[in-house]
Amino acid sequence: MELSRLIAKIISVIYLSVAVGGIFSADHYRRLKDDMFKNTALTYFMGLTAVIIGFMIVNYHNSWERNWTVLITIIGWLTLMKGVIIIAFPKYFQSLSKPFFNDRVLRILPYVWIFVGLLFGYFGFVS
Repeated sequence: MELSRLIAKIISVIYLSVAVGGIFSADHYRRLKDDMFKNTALTYFMGLTAVIIGFMIVNYHNSWERNWTVLITIIGWLTLMKGVIIIAFPKYFQSLSKPFFNDRVLRILPYVWIFVGLLFGYFGFVS
C-alpha cells in the first residue's frame, strides 16, 4: 500500500502541474500541441518515456484489487500501451490524438486533470 500511495502522490503532482499550466499558460500548451508531432526525436522520446514509466508501474504495481489502487494499475497499462503505439505507429497515434487537440477540449481538459490530480492527491496524501 505504501508503493500505491507514493505512485498516487507522483501522479497527483504531475496532473495538477499540467492542469495549472493548461489554465494559466494556455498559449504555451497550444504551441506544444502544434509542435508535438513535427519533431521526430521528440515523438520518439515521448513514446520511450511513456514505455519506461508504464513498464515500471506495471512491473512494480500490477495490482488488480477491488479498491482505488487498481486505478494506478490501469494508468500503468494505458501508459505502457500508449508508449508502444507512439514508438511503433507514430502517425496512427497522431491521428488518434487529433480529437483531443481542438480548442474546446483543450479548454476543458485542465479541469479534468485537476479532478484526477485531486483524486490521486487524496489517496496519496490524505487517506
